[in-house]
Amino acid sequence: MNILQCGRFSLQLNRPLVMGIVNVTPDSFSDGGHFQQVGAALAYAEKLLADGADILDIGGESTRPGAAFVSEVEEIRRVIPVITALQALNVPLSVDTRKAAVMHAALDSGVDLVNDISALEEEGALELLAKSNAAVCLMHKQGEPQNMQSTPSYSDVLAEVTHYLRQRRDAALAAGIAHQRLLLDPGFGFGKNLEHNVALFRGLPMLLQSLTTPLLIGVSRKSMLGQITGQAVHERMPASIAAALMAAQAGSAVIRVHDVRETVDALKVWRALQ
Repeated sequence: MNILQCGRFSLQLNRPLVMGIVNVTPDSFSDGGHFQQVGAALAYAEKLLADGADILDIGGESTRPGAAFVSEVEEIRRVIPVITALQALNVPLSVDTRKAAVMHAALDSGVDLVNDISALEEEGALELLAKSNAAVCLMHKQGEPQNMQSTPSYSDVLAEVTHYLRQRRDAALAAGIAHQRLLLDPGFGFGKNLEHNVALFRGLPMLLQSLTTPLLIGVSRKSMLGQITGQAVHERMPASIAAALMAAQAGSAVIRVHDVRETVDALKVWRALQ
């Protein structure tokens, strides 16, 4: 049975785990500004756990297309009080950051997983995580949030994403991060247009077969679903659930979502009836 060694926890991957999103940002595309105060974030985290979340992902910098850069100091100010407050819930905590200094502060505060859109490319990040017992999610992106959706281009998106993720996984292994601590994320919407996203989604079984490392998938409420359905961000829950079920069907280990209760229920039905 596959196990994800995740800081204080050993998580069984015999079913898709649901990662609930807790954004402590003023400008995230779906829920920016809602949970900036520690009390509000804690109450929301408790709701996500009651709804069935397996992991909570705390983010202090929006990485939506066109988002402004946030300094290390400001990001630490946003996320560390929330991570500290959530420790008492005794649940796996993830920090969504690409900055080594924020990772360091979060690890010192007891975080169990580092979810990095830059795949530990920042100087010192690999070494920092190697010294910890936290799990790591390595994501593919093309470009930076400020410009990544301007002109994304690939000759073969599935092959290129697979190649990059294999390189970063192997770099993590070489640095001393055990395979049981690793997740890979193809990075839907991060420097990819709808055609790229569709090809990548359809290729998930091949990606998993090629890499043999558990996948984390995040498509909840994203613009690709809006382009397919014509729905605005807050009308994309049905589309998000459909995508979550298809990600599960493709063998994904962790599914990162906004709508936890609805996704958990859909996955329960899928598992019972498949």
